[in-house]
Amino acid sequence: MSSTIQTKVPLNSDKWTVQKKIKLKEKTSSRGITLWDIAFFLLLAAGAAYLLMYWPDSMNIYEKWILVGMVIVLSALGWYWPAIRKVALISGSMALLAIGMYDGNIANGDQKFWLKYLLSSQSSILWMSAMFIIATVSYWLGYFVERLSWMGSLFTWLGIGLGFSGLLVRWREGHLIAYELGHIPVSNLYEVFILFALITTLFYLFYERRYQTRSLGGFVMLVVSAAVIFLLWYTFERDAAVIRPLNNALDSWWMKLHVPANFVGYGTFALAAMVGFAYIVKHHENTTSWKSLLPVLIVGAMLVAEVFIFGNRGKISIFWLVYFAISLVLVAGILMIRKRLARKLPSFEVLDDIMYKSIAVGFVFFTIATVLGAFWAADAWGTYWQWDPKETWALVVWLNYATWLHLRFIKGMRGLVAAYWALIGLVITTFAFIGVNIFLSGLHSYGQL
Repeated sequence: MSSTIQTKVPLNSDKWTVQKKIKLKEKTSSRGITLWDIAFFLLLAAGAAYLLMYWPDSMNIYEKWILVGMVIVLSALGWYWPAIRKVALISGSMALLAIGMYDGNIANGDQKFWLKYLLSSQSSILWMSAMFIIATVSYWLGYFVERLSWMGSLFTWLGIGLGFSGLLVRWREGHLIAYELGHIPVSNLYEVFILFALITTLFYLFYERRYQTRSLGGFVMLVVSAAVIFLLWYTFERDAAVIRPLNNALDSWWMKLHVPANFVGYGTFALAAMVGFAYIVKHHENTTSWKSLLPVLIVGAMLVAEVFIFGNRGKISIFWLVYFAISLVLVAGILMIRKRLARKLPSFEVLDDIMYKSIAVGFVFFTIATVLGAFWAADAWGTYWQWDPKETWALVVWLNYATWLHLRFIKGMRGLVAAYWALIGLVITTFAFIGVNIFLSGLHSYGQL
């Protein structure tokens, strides 16, 4: 006999009904293959064929299969979500234009206007960062002036297009500097923070479209903006944008599979946490006592306090101290206007559904990434598992979300407990992502600050 761990709440039908959910599923499942789907597949296949014909010696057999697999995966994603086709075509076109303007000479990046100010990798990433910050502000303005909420979606899409273009161009720039420097740009903190921001925003936009609501954009984009702030600090404070050679362990085709899968997990876990935050805000719509809000303030403080790990040898940076103070003020401000926000947010049913699906998707990909990481470790170091700090904390993250899903399936966990757990899960995940590299040196300490 099982009990249910949940918070009993009335369902809000604002912009969401069971009938609409069924219609959306039927629309997706009944969609046939169009000429645009075929054209997109042929374009990707032609690009892959070109690479295999003219640069066969630059890839081993595994990398060639990964390339072919990406054609299939992107084609399937483009069929399921047509917006992916648009962003892929825009990002790819911008990257090809930039590569053509380089004309085989990396020095052109400082000499040609469009490369220097828009199309080079660093310029594109800086523009991506600006778009995500503007998108965050736009989404929050949308809570007060609803007709402005579309701007949040627009700027988020612009940031995604610029971000993916920047990563593709960075891949080519490494080869232009020196052939041995060329590698997929997912090898250090600078590159994976870009990947994290892109994956988190992509998954959010998918749910935005699927549930026909932009009211979660302000919450989700807060964590993306936090990543962008770190990225900008890391770029200018530590000169992180410089392309550096890979060490022997990272110079492997396994990286092309392990790291993206890992960051699908990180991105969706972050998304679930911010949806959980929105759930908590909505739950406390009519709460008058600040004592009842103390738990969310404590969890918020725990989350933003992790920025102190970016200090130098234990010293607290003034920059991150200011960031911490502003973050706490923002959390408190959100709680102060919780009544207005609660009216704009989707129903508890929708929030719970997005939270669950995000964690479920993230858990699957994180599990795949962990298994791939074990194979990679065996290939690089001769053993699948060594209880390295990064491996140990990856297991902690996996167990955390495995328990969350287990309690949902077995005990029917819902509501406030699930929301707080998702938010605390982001604290654990953030430490596993960054903190371990700084405090617990080991075989995986590639992202030193």
